[in-house]
Amino acid sequence: MEQGLAYSFHLGSDKNKSKLAKKVAKENVSGTTSLSNNAIQNAKDLSNVNRHNLRDYDNQRELIRTIYGTDDIVNDVKQVYLDEFEEVRLEYNSKQTREDRKIEDYFKKVCNSQNDIACEIIIELGDMDFWNDKDQEYRLKMIDVYNEQIKDLIKIVPTFKIANATIHFDETSPHMHVVGVPVIENCTRGMKKQVGKSQIFTKDSLTNIQDKMRNTCIKSFNKFYDIDFKLKEKQKGRNQDINVNDMKNYRELKKQQEQNAKRLQQANNKSKKLDTNADKVNAILDELKPSKLNKNNMVISSENVAEIKKLTEEIKDTTKSVRSVNDLNIAIRDFEKSSFETIREVSSLKYQVEQKDEEINYLKKEISTKDKIISKLRAEKETLKEQLQKFKGFWHSIIKHFQSRLGFDKNEHYKYVTDDLYKNGVFNDNEKEIATTYSRKIKTQDEINTSKTKKKNNMELK
Repeated sequence: MEQGLAYSFHLGSDKNKSKLAKKVAKENVSGTTSLSNNAIQNAKDLSNVNRHNLRDYDNQRELIRTIYGTDDIVNDVKQVYLDEFEEVRLEYNSKQTREDRKIEDYFKKVCNSQNDIACEIIIELGDMDFWNDKDQEYRLKMIDVYNEQIKDLIKIVPTFKIANATIHFDETSPHMHVVGVPVIENCTRGMKKQVGKSQIFTKDSLTNIQDKMRNTCIKSFNKFYDIDFKLKEKQKGRNQDINVNDMKNYRELKKQQEQNAKRLQQANNKSKKLDTNADKVNAILDELKPSKLNKNNMVISSENVAEIKKLTEEIKDTTKSVRSVNDLNIAIRDFEKSSFETIREVSSLKYQVEQKDEEINYLKKEISTKDKIISKLRAEKETLKEQLQKFKGFWHSIIKHFQSRLGFDKNEHYKYVTDDLYKNGVFNDNEKEIATTYSRKIKTQDEINTSKTKKKNNMELK
């Protein structure tokens, strides 16, 4: 039966800059949000990434493998800046006539700007359930898989200049942190080459990149593990880095687990001691002599009884220690699993909420546009009504003029004109009759309609 593997490709971003975060900040008294921020916006953020990715805070690097770059991510990123931007920086400065416009250090300039100085991508294949029962030798094969992911990422996104790639084997699933600098060229303002995260990593481009990286990753995995696995269906909002720092009480429990690991070691030492003590018990039993009164009963000294009781207490104490430590380890594993699943679900829901908010904002803009169109049409309608009223007045004057000339003055010329207008459809029967009958009262269509309504009402009253 084919097994499906989950794949995660997550680009670190500043959630505090999202539309949702700005909305939350606006509604908060403090004007801020508490959303997580895993973007690399300045030198401090880069130092934090260095500490986390290389485990500088606990000096435990035996399960950390750097496959691209060095053991100093800060210097790796600065080197990318030198390689990519130093030449264009010097070229830009040579064209400046004012000293204050020259760029002395592009890395520092970006640190002080609104742009991210670098980006971090987290890649993970397989979830906790898959890796839970795999030994270290099986896990370490992922080095080959992730090495190929780096090569694929360079081909798929050549404008993302990789500075460092480090694999973590000390957490639930082996995953890789990739730090690099997005570079855009042919800029018309400022330096010709600049940092440009938002131009390179858009929603559309990220979807395309993720799809390609997913396909190449499972191919590499099947090649190095000599197996034929498929990927699980891609899920929206699942491309999230599960960072243990974000899990409440996790670090505290981890410390307790480490302390109880020591207790487990002590319990194991006690267990070894029990093996020796068991030999002592066997020796005591071997030395027992049959009772003179009954050969089936054995005689034991009070000293041996005390020794056996002492050994029994040690057995109980050791059993209790081993049981308590094992129970805690099981509880921690269960908590860790449920916490990771919960965070994944929360991440997915957050993503869906952000998507809905964007849809709502788009619809609001659409409604606003339609309202403006409606307002404009209403204004045009009022203008047309005014123009129509003017035209009705003008037409009323023309009919009245014709009526005066034909009925009162008996002007034959107006009769010819009236006949001609009637033949050509300008005058209808009613208008011709009015124009040629001096006794007819000239009424507008509104007056005619009002008169008809009154007659109808009078008929109904009778």
